[in-house]
Parts: sequence; structure tokens; C-alpha cells
Amino acid sequence: MLTPLKAKSEGKLAKQICKVVLDHFEKQYSKELGDTWNTVREILTSPSCWQYAVLLNRFNYPFELEKDLHLKGYHTLFQGSLPNYPKSMKCYLSRTPGRIPSERHQVGNLKKYYLLNAASLLPVLALELRDGEKVLDLCAAPGGKSIALLQCACPGYLQCNEYDSLRFRWLRQTLESFIPQPLINVIKVSELDGRKMGDAQPDMFDKVLVDAPCSNDRSWLFSSDSQKASCRISQRRKLPLLQIELLRSAIKALRPGGILVYSTCTLSKAENQDVISEILNSHSNMMPVDIKAIARTCSQDFTFAPTGQECGILVIPDKGKAWGPMYVAKLKKSWITGKW
Repeated sequence: MLTPLKAKSEGKLAKQICKVVLDHFEKQYSKELGDTWNTVREILTSPSCWQYAVLLNRFNYPFELEKDLHLKGYHTLFQGSLPNYPKSMKCYLSRTPGRIPSERHQVGNLKKYYLLNAASLLPVLALELRDGEKVLDLCAAPGGKSIALLQCACPGYLQCNEYDSLRFRWLRQTLESFIPQPLINVIKVSELDGRKMGDAQPDMFDKVLVDAPCSNDRSWLFSSDSQKASCRISQRRKLPLLQIELLRSAIKALRPGGILVYSTCTLSKAENQDVISEILNSHSNMMPVDIKAIARTCSQDFTFAPTGQECGILVIPDKGKAWGPMYVAKLKKSWITGKW
């Protein structure tokens, strides 16, 4: 069953909430988040409250747009509060809902900005990419995080992988829309099963990002097909196994001493903390990296829920900070042989 939102207040943004999904989330998240779920639910079910960040493309910098954003009251993400924040990455936020129009894809013309959920930059920043490093974006479509990585630094080699054929084409077009030809030459776009990447390229990468397939709470709530939504929910319990398999592959692909960042856009503990706990318990060569400082320094722009982990943070949607959900965990591969 689909429940219509208040069309008058939502205007063109009026959508229909899938009651099957909402009821399922209600049972799970009221237990996991307690009273916090009430506010989170209110934001997730009200698209008129949603906010969109504007990531500027350093390869075709929009100086006029930047001036306009300043005049409209936008401010830069973190405003210098994060110690390792790359100066080359500029992302603007507004404290009020709304979005500027997206740019159309035009062959031969680089886009000037990318619209995104600001919380999706946290996994990119946690990776702390440096010039010359070899990087793997294991589940890269639609390409926003790959674009953001290239705003931070110039890798020696970047592999953007996507197993789904439709999403693979979307990823390729996104990269072509934002990245100049000389830099495209250091990027490989692959369509491999991420679970086999580690065996194909062992100990290859300095940094690996696993932005894993997940429940995607925000979009699932607006599933237009209730039958399909019910099927998704029944299949949901299989996602942690897939996520663990992807992480195990990523660990094999990571060189000793390298950094792994795992992220999802769900609130689900089973897909977040429990997955990371399983990896840490079964891989003696993987060490947690404390990223609580990100939550402390970013509290002006994001609201965080406790995770019980030093290596994991969870952004939850809040009033005036309608970003997330976004879970981020950071691990480091030691020189000790692991077990899996």
C-alpha cells in the first residue's frame, strides 16, 4: 500500500511512501534508535525537508556559481574544522531545504558541479587520499564518490568498479561528465564481480573504498511497487553476507599497511556495525582506525548516532541537518596474515 504525502506542502516534490517499507523500518529502527527514530522518520518521509550539497568541479571551476552560492547563504562544508580536509575540494551547503537544477550531460563539456547528500563525502574524506596512490572504488556507481575522490587528490591509478551493467553505464557517463581526458587515462572503469576482485588483484591498492550495496533507506521508503518492496524486504537479510564477501575481497586487494573504508546509506545495525564486527573478529590482519574525531569536528553540519565503535560513525537525518543516513567505518591492514 502506498501512502500519499501532503501534496500541498510538498508541491512538485510530492511522493508516495511505501507503507510496507515504513512498517518494516518502524519495527526495526524504533528498537535500534529508540526515540531518535521519531525525528529520523519525520525527515526521511518528508522530501520537502531534504537538503542537497553542491560539490564544485575543480576541473571546470564555476566561479560565478560560487559567488551566487555565497549570496544565497551557502557555506563550505566543515569550514576548516577538519585537519586533513583537502583544500582542492569545495562543497557548499545550505541550512535550508531545496536544490539548484542539475546540469545535463553534454559530450565534450565538463559539468561544473555535482549535487549530492553531503554525508556521502565522509567516506571519501575518511580515506584521506594522497597524490600518486593506487585506489579502488569497488562498488562505484553512480560515480559521486569517485568524482569526490578526484577533487581531493590526483591518484596514480584509480579503478572504478561496478558489477551491475546499467549502473556501469551510468558510472562511465558520470566520469566522462566531470573528469578531463588526461586524468581519464589514469582511471580504469571495470565491470567485475567485486567479490572476485581480491583474487584477481591481490595486494594491489593503497586505499580501497567499499560503498556497499545496502537497504538504501531513503529510496526504499518511496518504492513505487509494493510487491517489489516486499520482495526487497524479504531479501534484505542476505545483504550482510554480500557486504562481508565484498569486504573480504577488498581486504585481499589491499596492500599491507593500506586503508579500507566501508560505507552504507542505511541505518541498519545488521548492515553496519555487525558487518564490521564480523570482519574484525575473523581477520586478525585488520585493525580498527579511530574516526570519532570526524563526528566531533562535524557536529555543526551533521547529527551522529552512537555506534559503540571507535572505527565507525553513523550520520542520521535531523531537522536543519537532513543529511544521511550514512555509516562509515575505517580499517587498516597490518602485516600479519589474517584468517578468512
